[in-house]
Amino acid sequence: MSRDINIRDASPTSGNLIPNKACAVVLRSIGAVDEMLVFRHPSAGCQFVKGTIEPDESPASAAIRELLEEAGIQGARTARHLGVWDAGYKGQVWSIHQLVVDAKLPDLWSHFTDDDGGHLFNFFWHPVGSAPSPDWRPVYVRALRFVEAQLLAPAARTPPE
Repeated sequence: MSRDINIRDASPTSGNLIPNKACAVVLRSIGAVDEMLVFRHPSAGCQFVKGTIEPDESPASAAIRELLEEAGIQGARTARHLGVWDAGYKGQVWSIHQLVVDAKLPDLWSHFTDDDGGHLFNFFWHPVGSAPSPDWRPVYVRALRFVEAQLLAPAARTPPE
């Protein structure tokens, strides 16, 4: 990637936090621009793929499962753990994982998920470091800033969970 995002490793900042949500971060580079996969939820604005960690499921496995369920993406694998983040929202503590997908993903697509009674999610690529649009809710703007800081921070290598 143009800023070595796929090479640098972020140091998880977990403290004593125990994650109950897993977040999947997928990156791509288009020329000199690094982008991350996000989607527009029909009633909750722009956000990352994220969901509940099931009992007896590792956070990394939950991130991979959520990417399949919410985006329809198969064959993802963990590249690195980006950290544990307290969302400050409804008791959510996220374990954030950078995932790698070998398949070339389209610029835009929609995927129907059964989550919360069924929704059509519209996926797109958000340039790393660019301002979020007004349809990002505050919790997701904070998550975006955390993810970007972790991606760009020089830190020691951390193994995936």
